[in-house]
Formats: sequence, structure tokens, C-alpha cells
Amino acid sequence: MPRVRQPRSAGRRAQVQDRPGRWQVLLRRQRRLLAPAAAGLAGLAVLGLGVAALHAIGQGASLHERLGSATARLGLRIDRVVIEGRVKTPEPLLRAAIGAAVGDPILGYSVQAARVRIESINWVRDATVERRLPDTLVVRLEERRPFAVWQHDGRFRLIDRDGQMVTDSDVADFAAQLPLVVGAGAPAAAAGLIDALAAQPAIQSRVTAAVRVGERRWNLRLANGAEVLLPEGAEPQALARLVELQAQHALLDRPLATIDMRLPDRLVIRAQATHDAAPKDAAPPARRPT
Repeated sequence: MPRVRQPRSAGRRAQVQDRPGRWQVLLRRQRRLLAPAAAGLAGLAVLGLGVAALHAIGQGASLHERLGSATARLGLRIDRVVIEGRVKTPEPLLRAAIGAAVGDPILGYSVQAARVRIESINWVRDATVERRLPDTLVVRLEERRPFAVWQHDGRFRLIDRDGQMVTDSDVADFAAQLPLVVGAGAPAAAAGLIDALAAQPAIQSRVTAAVRVGERRWNLRLANGAEVLLPEGAEPQALARLVELQAQHALLDRPLATIDMRLPDRLVIRAQATHDAAPKDAAPPARRPT
């Protein structure tokens, strides 16, 4: 079939008709420039309306409180408080620290401030507070674990492994299971000594109290009334030596008043006698809480 050629003049006229005019090009450029500005103005308008709505609806003094009040009208209120991990922490004290009441706006509740308040309770080592929308608060506790009983100035307290006080009440409930440490500075240094004693159970079973002397070293009070004076900073080595002496000479079964191990090259032993004077750095007698 023969091809029909279009006249050149007709093709040029079609191209000229398809090409946009100068005014059309100008309008298109203006639209491209105005589109972002229009979107920004629309966003500002929506934000302004939102802030105005919060100002009109909210009852609090801050934007956070206004947001809580506004969303509470939509049903976002505290209906349940779930507590996980509580064993020894007093519940009334914990509830007061949480500070949430049924019906409070859940988005107006500060989880960060609540966590700080909860962690100020002695029994609490760590806490997390989480919102579960629409109506639930979840509080998770990691409680401190009593590690030893601390006697100082005639008072007994439970301390954790870090030396932090846990509580000064109900101490007698733990007295039979925990070691007793005595004196100023004892909590901070207790973990190292207790670990060293745990490695030597033959000695540990005989110890009734560990007395911190001058906040720098330890004396061990034994069940038979003897006292072992340990060197400063070398407790594991001294205890290992004491185990050897017990195995070779039954030293701890003898009626001794003191076993002085403070010098690395000698052992000073003093037998029990009513006229013996106590060592110069001896601490007051320790006793178990009852």
C-alpha cells in the first residue's frame, strides 16, 4: 500500500499548535513555586487549630497536661496499674510513688518522674514504667537482694551486694541466712570478704561476724570465741593460709583468744585467759539481731 506523505507545512503547523504558549509556561512555573508554600501554610493552619483546641479543651498549665486532658476526653484514661516483680517492696509506699489514680489522663502521666520516685524506695534497685494504651500502666521492679546484715552504732540494717542499705526493719527474718558485718565502712567492703570466705567453707562455717577495723581491714569473730586478725588487702591469701594451718595443726580447735595474721612473715597466737587484754584495734563485740 503506498505511503501517504504529509505535507511539510502541515507538520510544522501541528508542532506549533502542540507547543505551549508563553503565558502557559509562566503559569506552570508559578504553580510549582506556590505548591510548597501552600502546603506549609496548610500545615501551620492545622497546627494552629490543634494548639487552639488544646488551649480551649485542656485544663492543665503545661502543654503536656493539656494534651492529657484533651485525649482523656477521647477515652485515654488510666483504668489499670499492673505491678510486676514486687516481693518485699512495701505496697502502700510503692502505690504512693507511682502516684496514679483511676481516671487520670494516661498521656498526661509522666512515666519518667514516676520511675525516679519509685527508685527512691530502698528496696527498689531498678524500675521501668510503661504506658499501654488506651488505659494501662505497667510498673516493673528489680528489687535489691539482701546480701549481709550490718551492725553499726547498736542498729542492724540489711545491705545489698553494692553496700546500699535495703531496710532497717524485719532484719531478724534474714539474720540466720546472712553474714554479719560490723563497724563503719563495712558495707562498702563486705562483698570482697564474703566472697573470699565463700571460697573457704571450712573457715566460713566458723565465722559468726566480721568486724571492720579502722575502715581498712577485718577481724573475724569465730564461734569458739577466738578472733582472727586479717591483714589489710590480703584477705584471700590469709584465709588460704589459715585453712592450711587448720589442716596441719587443728589451729581453730584450740582454746585461743587471737590469731594475728597481719604480718606476712609471722603468726602471733594468744591463748585464752581471763587476764588477757584485747588487741589495741579490737572492735566492740558483735551480736546477732533478735
